[in-house]
Amino acid sequence: MSNLILTTEKQGVFTITLNRIDKKNALTNAMYQQLCQHFSYAEQTPNIHCLVIQGNDNCFCAGNDLHDFLQCSADDDLAALKFVKVLSEFTKPLVAGVAGVAVGIGTTLLLHCDMVIVANNSKFKLPFTQLGLCPEAGSSLLLTQKVGQNKAFELMVLGQSFNAEQALSYGIANQVCQPNELIALTAEIAQAIAKLPVESVMTSRRLIRQGNKLALSQVISDESQEFVRLVNTDECKNILAQFFK
Repeated sequence: MSNLILTTEKQGVFTITLNRIDKKNALTNAMYQQLCQHFSYAEQTPNIHCLVIQGNDNCFCAGNDLHDFLQCSADDDLAALKFVKVLSEFTKPLVAGVAGVAVGIGTTLLLHCDMVIVANNSKFKLPFTQLGLCPEAGSSLLLTQKVGQNKAFELMVLGQSFNAEQALSYGIANQVCQPNELIALTAEIAQAIAKLPVESVMTSRRLIRQGNKLALSQVISDESQEFVRLVNTDECKNILAQFFK
């Protein structure tokens, strides 16, 4: 398990690299638990001033590992929902480097990041309703604020996929680059953030986000309740089971 998520710490930047490439970095319950631990470590370590989450230059995250997800959902013990809470309450600058597939949580976690760099080979998709589920990670609020209700419906209910340039135009991404530039550029931006006056950065980030704080907390709670309800419906279970036939 330890090699499925790699970490490095350098000059105030803590980097989390998803490393389950053969499964397109699909996240298992155990990987979510590990992510929670890494975020907690970064939050509590004073000399870490910025956190990076990335895959490689061909793959970011294909969302949940559906086989693992189907097993864990039977117990209502979804570490994914715990990770969403940790992610939304994280107080330090968060930078993402994205390439290739970014599905489900692979897209919604980006809505919590301060800087998102995407390679031009990135493909985004939010297949919630196709799986019999609903939006998560506060995306029903955060994405709707960025793109409006109609486009949010298109992306989260119809599950319309979109590319790197569209992610930039939707305000999800800050910058588009070539795949072979992604890792270095992401590290460069994180280092630039880490070198800024820490209290100034933390205060500015808090002020930028404070208007959404209470609303986001309530939305995540509501989404989580509905997500757990839907994942236990026969319809959702049948859809997920079809993937393994």
